[in-house]
Amino acid sequence: MKKTIRLNCKETIEIKPISPFPFDPSMHKPGHFPSQDTTWVKGCRWQTMFWPSFAKASEGQQCLGLKFINAGTVKRPKISLEVYSKEKLTSNCLGELIREINYRYDFQADLAGFTERFKNDEQLGPILAKWPGMRVMSPQSLYEYLVIGIVLQNCTVRRSVKMMQALFENYGSLVSFNGKNLYCFWEPKVLTKVSEEELRALKVGYRAKSLKRISEPFANSEINELELRAKSKEEQRGILLSLYGIGPATVGYILFDVFKHYDELSHVSPWEQKIYSKLFFDREPSKPVSEKKLLKFFDKRFGRYKMLAVHYIWEDLWWKREHQRIPWLEGLIRL
Repeated sequence: MKKTIRLNCKETIEIKPISPFPFDPSMHKPGHFPSQDTTWVKGCRWQTMFWPSFAKASEGQQCLGLKFINAGTVKRPKISLEVYSKEKLTSNCLGELIREINYRYDFQADLAGFTERFKNDEQLGPILAKWPGMRVMSPQSLYEYLVIGIVLQNCTVRRSVKMMQALFENYGSLVSFNGKNLYCFWEPKVLTKVSEEELRALKVGYRAKSLKRISEPFANSEINELELRAKSKEEQRGILLSLYGIGPATVGYILFDVFKHYDELSHVSPWEQKIYSKLFFDREPSKPVSEKKLLKFFDKRFGRYKMLAVHYIWEDLWWKREHQRIPWLEGLIRL
């Protein structure tokens, strides 16, 4: 049984996202991979965070617990953020942390131009009216997102969840804060010291090699996420595609979720192809619209906001599924 790290030090910070900001659809994405480092209830999200600023800190100090509380309204948004740590954080560390959180959760994005352009769109307009200013969210670091991308490759969501749980139990940290026990990611160098055979024993299959190889450039400081953010989208794409085991689908998700390129939609996976065909063409998933036709349609209809627009419509579908069964969708989900 993994020893639980208790995060007993607490700091409370106020964050004001740019208005408008709907808290729940911005902070909880039912369509995202269900990872064991987070949990949510209406108006509140708990999330762990491995914070590399503590590279030389004592064991467990690199793990933070975050609690986001909705303390405002859509038009006058305010978030009360509780930060839990093993040892008291310095003011400099807190300032750096808040800058990072603002980036990952896209709190300071101004989506007024997007909303104005599509407010009368027959399909997108009602969602914009319901969720004006909904943000793109990526709570994990680039490295952590890549790990999740690898475990999602070529298998059911159910199996991916089991693989991620096995990785957390063996290499992550179990932390306790605010009455929650959640796992926190490991630093990249951890997997570089693990044999491929040991990883395969966790039933991750061929992904064992990918997990080790993807960890190496991060552990060796060959890739710096902050520096990568300053590069152009095509430079980012080239660097990401050079990573072992990472294909165009995963790169597309990263360019949108992690690096906030709202126009990044250059690949559609077969699974998404079936769902998009139903959402946008009312075509049965068993007879999907071609990827080429979908991409041309998105580009013409949504232009430089194409992935952001699709994201709104996609999330609306998954939120509906939270409250009602959608027969055509259930057959495509194996969780």
